[in-house]
This record gives sequence, C-alpha cells and structure tokens, in this order.
Amino acid sequence: MRVIAGRARSLPLKTPEGLSTRPTTDRIKETLFNMLQMQVAGSIFVDLFAGSGGIGIEALSRGAQKCYFVENDTKAMKCIQENAAFTRFTEQSVFLKSDVFGALHQISEKEADIIFMDPPYGMEYEKRVLEVLADMHYVSEDTLVVVEADLATDFSYADIYGFKITKQKRYKTNQHVFLKRK
Repeated sequence: MRVIAGRARSLPLKTPEGLSTRPTTDRIKETLFNMLQMQVAGSIFVDLFAGSGGIGIEALSRGAQKCYFVENDTKAMKCIQENAAFTRFTEQSVFLKSDVFGALHQISEKEADIIFMDPPYGMEYEKRVLEVLADMHYVSEDTLVVVEADLATDFSYADIYGFKITKQKRYKTNQHVFLKRK
C-alpha cells in the first residue's frame, strides 16, 4: 500500500498486522480521490474506522488542511501514527483512539468538509454513524459523507436521517456511496 499522489506520493504505508483491518486497494483509492479531487485541497477531512490511515494520509498528501483519524484498535492506531510520522503529516493530524460513536462528539471543527468511513461490513455501522452525524454541528449541507461498503449494503434509509445519495460508484466487491444533507 502506498500514497498515490501529492506531497507524499509513492511513499509506502504500513498496515496493521492481522485481519482486523481491510485496507482500501490502491486502485480503488485512486478512483475515489479522482472523484474527490476538487474538494480535498484545504479541507477538514475525517477518516472514521481509519485502519492504517491510508485514506486520511492520501487526503493530507493531496492538500487537506487537517485530518481526524478515528480508530479504536490499539495496533491500528499505532500504525496510523507511524504512517503519519513517516509521511510528515503528524502536525496536521488529530488522532482519536476511541470507538467511532464517542469520537464523533470529540471533533471540534466549525465544519467538516469530507467524512469518510469504511466500517466493518455487514454490521450496519454506517447506518448508526449517519444517525449520529445527523445531529452533529459540524455536518452542514456542504459536508460530503463517503461510505465504503459491500455491494449488498442498502442505503434507502438515508433520507430518514436527513441525507440524500448524490453518487454511487460500484466496484467488483464493494461500493462508494456519496451522501449530503437534504
């Protein structure tokens, strides 16, 4: 796994040992950031269920102003911190070693520009996160929420929490769903 583009381009990233994380492949990460390219520079980026931190570090490399890395696993958080130090992004990083639901209340921004989440599949975490995000002061009509999920995940409930799907990109085994407040 590596940084695809930007200031830290081509630098290799560590991944946590074991099967507790599922890093986004370089190809899918590149496709995602090609879709986000106009919104990343200068943004406040939030990487939920951060794993190795690869998505948030890619955002910082492409010019994000700050990234919140949210991860509950101790080994994964250590890996994120090492990757941020190696790519020289520690100063622009906020590390929240917490479960996602507690961490969402610790984000101290007027507005988050992009919130990315790649939760464990099949456990409906994305639904619960959207329910909490619906009440967060830093989620505005301009905030883009991106969810990486398996292909079977249904997002028809999004409008119940005040979100609408603006775009979906399907891959062989998973998808990215882009949502904004209605």
